[in-house]
Amino acid sequence: MLIGILQCGHFPDELQGEVGDYGDIYQRFLADQGFDFAVYPVCDGTFPDGPTACDGWLISGSKHGAYEDLPWIPRLEALIRDIRDSQRPLVGICFGHQIIAQALGGHVAKFDGGWAIGRTAYHMVTDAPFDGDLWLNAWHQDQILRLPEGARLLASSDTCRNAVVAYGDQILTMQPHPEFNAPELSGLLQIKGVEVLSKAEMAKAQADLARPVDNARLARHVADFFQKVPT
Repeated sequence: MLIGILQCGHFPDELQGEVGDYGDIYQRFLADQGFDFAVYPVCDGTFPDGPTACDGWLISGSKHGAYEDLPWIPRLEALIRDIRDSQRPLVGICFGHQIIAQALGGHVAKFDGGWAIGRTAYHMVTDAPFDGDLWLNAWHQDQILRLPEGARLLASSDTCRNAVVAYGDQILTMQPHPEFNAPELSGLLQIKGVEVLSKAEMAKAQADLARPVDNARLARHVADFFQKVPT
């Protein structure tokens, strides 16, 4: 199965020598699941020929906001709708979660409660695919503040209501970063954390790097999701 990664930004240059760019990080996240990958840096204007170029699609995180006036964002929104209409499976993570909601009629904006960074509990709601909380790494201020019509809420955190969302059986999106392990988050904290976190928040986020997260559990779920959607 060929998974197309729609890369919407670049991981910081200072960290790419250690962890690679977003395309590399997502391939590690889904490694050993039987997939092949094609990476399309849509943020640089590189798009696939259309929604049938791959069997499934994953939209990455980004430093950009879904609401920014960038030439590739409307083109990506059109592709999202084309993927939906093609019935191919689609997964969105962080920015991907937000841009899918925006493309389908939702509203994304900066959260006035500030940033969510580090190990965070995500609480399952009715009809969610997991029992109990999921612990995943967060790195965002933007959120989906209004879901599109037909979206189904699967999980929330204490600071992010619309954290995991499904659209029928074809689209799955999440605000947290299940692809971020300690090296990715530690690097971001070192070069970006001081800009947005207090000393106490920084200390907590750094201390939590040694605590377990449910990334492997999410990777299995995302892989199952891709494989179960008929194309």
